[in-house]
Amino acid sequence: MEDAASENLRCPDIRDPRVMVAVPRERRPAIAALWALAERLTKLLRDAREPMIGQIKLAWWRDMMAMLASDPAMLPKGEPLLAELQAVWGGRSGLDALVDAAEAMLLAENETEQRDAAAGFGEALFRLSGGADGARWGLLWGAGLQQGEAEARQLFTDACDRPAPPRASFRGNKALLMLDRWAAAIAARGGERRWRSEELRLLRIGLFGR
Repeated sequence: MEDAASENLRCPDIRDPRVMVAVPRERRPAIAALWALAERLTKLLRDAREPMIGQIKLAWWRDMMAMLASDPAMLPKGEPLLAELQAVWGGRSGLDALVDAAEAMLLAENETEQRDAAAGFGEALFRLSGGADGARWGLLWGAGLQQGEAEARQLFTDACDRPAPPRASFRGNKALLMLDRWAAAIAARGGERRWRSEELRLLRIGLFGR
């Protein structure tokens, strides 16, 4: 959708202070950097007009993630996000999986591939964040990347049709539980935002876990 970057369609982000408070303090810098990477990849997908150009840019990020894992001191200087990742992810592998998931979304050619790629991006991001069951969040994320209303509505429907993961699957990671339930509520309204009810939902999950 053309205005997917607008506040009304922005996908719930763990860096929202109401959610980040549920992340253990010692993990917050790494989690914030990870989600900043996800945001950068999302912008790359949104701005890509030609898949080949998008693939070239994603290949650069894939190379940077490999370097981050194997030789972080060799990362190029002058890119604030790389410096942030180097400080908290240097020497750790796995971030290339998020780049791969973004590329799958870039290359998706039909509804089935878009659904699988969107869910896969959410799964990869949640897994790197220390949890699982990120598919519903990913489907909402994917809806925000669509230029056509019908394609976006289909991904909202796919998110609604997906069974809610049990709370037990988020044990020890309340922030991801909040994001899953928040994303599902937005998808159920076809992307419409209701700020007051969303605020109350986050408060309830934060306090009671449901």
